[in-house]
Amino acid sequence: MEKLAKAIWKLIVVLLVVVGVLFVVYFWNLDQKVLGWAYKQVNAMFDRKKVDLVF
Repeated sequence: MEKLAKAIWKLIVVLLVVVGVLFVVYFWNLDQKVLGWAYKQVNAMFDRKKVDLVF
């Protein structure tokens, strides 16, 4: 019974940590900031490439 209680307690702690992290990401809008940074990096890579124009 004690092992089950410890396992349940660990599960609750993990779930609370996950909810806390998700709340911080939502509260500070970090997902949009990370995607904005990623889009800038991708655009910088592709803007440097030469384009072959075939007519």
